[in-house]
Amino acid sequence: MAELDGALLGVVAVQACGDIGLLRSLTVDANGRGRGLGQALVERAEAHARARGLLRLVLLTETAAAFFSRRGYVPAERGDMPAQIQSTAQFRSLCPATASCWSKHLGPP
Repeated sequence: MAELDGALLGVVAVQACGDIGLLRSLTVDANGRGRGLGQALVERAEAHARARGLLRLVLLTETAAAFFSRRGYVPAERGDMPAQIQSTAQFRSLCPATASCWSKHLGPP
């Protein structure tokens, strides 16, 4: 979470699926945009994922492909994701089929 003067400005979550994490629900309030909060939230999520032993993060997005590309995420084929990722609610039904899939390697194999 990102807060300023007690106001919630941003959130992000990582859902562990084996040794892969699903980066989800990254949201920054309009009042918090342009301050680096999104980047800080993603960096914290990546550090949290590494500390938990996750080797890779994947995500779906319709609107933030350029944002994630600038942070080292690369396009991935949705159908190539492991079963434990494809079975999540985000992949099955919450995110539209038009959402692009992105992936980032976090550490040693």
